[in-house]
Amino acid sequence: MSAPVSAPASLPVEPAAAEEPKGRRRIGVLLVVALLAFLVDFGSKLLVVARLENHSAIKVIGDVVTFQVIRNSGAAFGMGQALTVVFTMIASAVIVVIWRIARRLYSLPWAIALGLLLGGALGNLTDRLFRSPGVFRGHVVDFISVQHFAVFNLADSAIVCGGILVVLLSFRGSNPDGTVHQQADKGEQADKGQ
Repeated sequence: MSAPVSAPASLPVEPAAAEEPKGRRRIGVLLVVALLAFLVDFGSKLLVVARLENHSAIKVIGDVVTFQVIRNSGAAFGMGQALTVVFTMIASAVIVVIWRIARRLYSLPWAIALGLLLGGALGNLTDRLFRSPGVFRGHVVDFISVQHFAVFNLADSAIVCGGILVVLLSFRGSNPDGTVHQQADKGEQADKGQ
């Protein structure tokens, strides 16, 4: 009769509980923020095109901030005027990446940041797809002019605010799935020590 075979002394250890996502998924928050950012941008563009295009600028804060309609075929600050199709493809890729991240999204701040990025990207992509001079070559409607700076729209503002929030969350060590970089690093060190 043979002796019973015993299990090896050191079995692989499951990742620490601290690394697992906590709470519920935040896709709904991302979608609500994205929808709000998109609708505010879309509505503001409809309004300024109907009321301000082919009219003189409206002074909001003296000559420092004015509202005037500018059709922008390029990227931010009017760069890349001949690359409208490329910017359309980049915006589409950003939307796909955000949607892929959303599948494992448990962090409320990340949901807000990605929602702002998604809503802003959709706002400008809508212009590029449906405004003149044609599909994939449409010019983005910019209307907020800051003296000695740039002319931009609310989609641009949402993208910038979302981007700043992503950078801040990354510096804090926060991940979209609700974990924190330091916790993940400690778990990896514990695994290496065994």
